Amino acid sequence: MKPTIEQVMKCYRVVAMTERAKTGRPGEETVMNCLRGTRCVCEAAGLALSSSVDEVTRQRIDAALADFMARGISRLSAWSYVCQLRGIFARWCLPYYRDAGWEIPKLELPAFRAQPPRYVRPCPEVLSRVKGWYQSLCRQVKKGTAVSGELWLAATMMLEFAMRNGDVLRLTDDNFVLREEQHFLSYIPHKTELTSGRRVFWPIHPDIWSIIDDFGGMRCFDLTDEVFVEMNRQLRALGMHGSKASYELRKICVDHVYQKFGAEMAVSISGDDIRTISRYYADPAQPNIGSVRIVDLL
Repeated sequence: MKPTIEQVMKCYRVVAMTERAKTGRPGEETVMNCLRGTRCVCEAAGLALSSSVDEVTRQRIDAALADFMARGISRLSAWSYVCQLRGIFARWCLPYYRDAGWEIPKLELPAFRAQPPRYVRPCPEVLSRVKGWYQSLCRQVKKGTAVSGELWLAATMMLEFAMRNGDVLRLTDDNFVLREEQHFLSYIPHKTELTSGRRVFWPIHPDIWSIIDDFGGMRCFDLTDEVFVEMNRQLRALGMHGSKASYELRKICVDHVYQKFGAEMAVSISGDDIRTISRYYADPAQPNIGSVRIVDLL
């Protein structure tokens, strides 16, 4: 039996809940993105959701990509919709579909390169404004004045420890470890826990720990998505124009660790592999050392 696209979408939502109960994945947000991307691709391709699933062909997806581009959607965003559609055809879904008596065709994707652009370090003027902004947060939070502790914490975790927004929101007191009188941040990035599974274990500067400790630990912070919305607003006013301005803080952190301490330390603080770091989080083309005669190093 060949189901309709709509039937597969409904089944995907149910089987995702079953799989999440067993493995913790996929998250609810991932499920919603897959369903949203599927609707967008089908609409752009002129496919009704009542159409048979075997009508989701490479040619149809190509047509959807062309439609996205014609509407001014970036190549990266257009391809992200296709990747979301691909989620409902994931290999872990297929046994569930077979149990329902369905024949799901293998999804064939068009050849389409849409890699994100390489990281480019912000100009010194923007970096100086970001530094001043963060130092102002630190001064205010120490004095207990206007700034919220949550805004300071979110900014600190991203700029000083290269954390992603979602990982910051998942922080608990268990992520702060004391060893030989030194506090460390310890966590596995959610995005890579099923791939590399690399644990980040990074020392916390005493100045940072003293503020967290004075607040009473993580249980006394109320971190929400609204904190990052406010941070994005403030950072855009400083000239940070990424799609997620707060995420640029993570990139700044990784880039500077890469430049000052080398690739291995950048891997340690980010939890990513070196290939990802050197393309998307650091700018090796702009070394921050002074002029040097290589012959003097011989």
